[in-house]
Amino acid sequence: MTTVQAPSMVRERMRALRSALDRPLSSYYLLLSASALLLTIGLIMVLSSSSVYAFRVYDGDSYAIVRRQLMWVGIGLPCAWVASRLPIRLVRALAWPAFGASVVMLTLTQVGLGREIGGNTNWLAVGPFQVQPAEVAKLAIVLWAAHIYANKERRLAELAHVLIPVVPGLLLITGLVIWGRDLGTALVMMGILLAMLWVVGAPARLFAFAFTALGVAAFALAGTSSVRVARIMTFTDPFKDYLATGWQPAHGLFALTSGGIFGKGIGASQQKWGQLPAAHTDFVFAVLGEELGLVGTSLVVLLFGVIAFAAIRVALRTEEPFIRYATFGIVAWLSGQMVINVGMVLTLLPVIGIPLPLLSFGGSSLVPTLVALGLLVGFARREPEAALALAARRRTRAVGLSGLGRRAH
Repeated sequence: MTTVQAPSMVRERMRALRSALDRPLSSYYLLLSASALLLTIGLIMVLSSSSVYAFRVYDGDSYAIVRRQLMWVGIGLPCAWVASRLPIRLVRALAWPAFGASVVMLTLTQVGLGREIGGNTNWLAVGPFQVQPAEVAKLAIVLWAAHIYANKERRLAELAHVLIPVVPGLLLITGLVIWGRDLGTALVMMGILLAMLWVVGAPARLFAFAFTALGVAAFALAGTSSVRVARIMTFTDPFKDYLATGWQPAHGLFALTSGGIFGKGIGASQQKWGQLPAAHTDFVFAVLGEELGLVGTSLVVLLFGVIAFAAIRVALRTEEPFIRYATFGIVAWLSGQMVINVGMVLTLLPVIGIPLPLLSFGGSSLVPTLVALGLLVGFARREPEAALALAARRRTRAVGLSGLGRRAH
């Protein structure tokens, strides 16, 4: 290939990519394929990262944890399918009940019915299962805020309508989460609040005040726990306190750096043999880097980027305010949580116990995430051109089936 041919080939491929992205169903297929790939990678990594721990804890059953994850997938996928086909008016009708249920569950968690795990009282026992109400609340607050702002679409030029009742409502939910000492989830919720305020056009001075207040509050709350203070002091150099608070981030770095470019291969991680705490939950990204290398970690980050890109395309093209606000809220939630988790594993952020969406073990996180992605897929199906294309395909399929029936007779 000559140096003259190379630029023309690049331009040709870019035109082909733009043409593919301009097709009516491109956002729909991007969301479906990226979500399916992330879920598949997540199941593989939960199996690999949990096998040693499960063998030790569950009497030699290396598949105990991944079976539980498959159970949650079996619950989450039908819920996602239903969410993708729910009428928008029904989704909006569920916004207030979902918000109210989140407040009730979070309150019950903090008044004696919750269970403390890892120093945080953020689990609620529901029959044989333990649920994290805060994970369900993330989806609830996005839908609730989007519903409120869609109702106030023509009055959002007034600051009072931007703030009331969304800001007090989200601060109430966040306060209940902080009461349970779950600072990481509270930060994600504050990120969702700021994203929603940005989408509806809140003034810049409000963000300056919010970031200042958020920073002061985060440091103040971190100061209430000696463990959090130690993590903040050592996260940039975990080897300062290697045998205590630096142990987990240090071994996360060991896993990532030993994986190299292509990784050691699925199942070949050494850190999952006990050195790396929470290998199948908060630090599954470290095991992913060790077994699949830079290629695997880059693919996961790229797939999250694809979801964000396709969802934002849907939000920018829709004429329905609720879809626009809900889509931006879901993107802020999932992308922000991914960035925090990856930054935590890379020691760019303190260890604050945030799962990686679709990859970390846990039904409380997985099921709401799948429902949120199902809603995004449903929003993509409702794009005017996409809806016409899907209707045309259904008509073509119906004509084909009727033709086969006539020939059979």
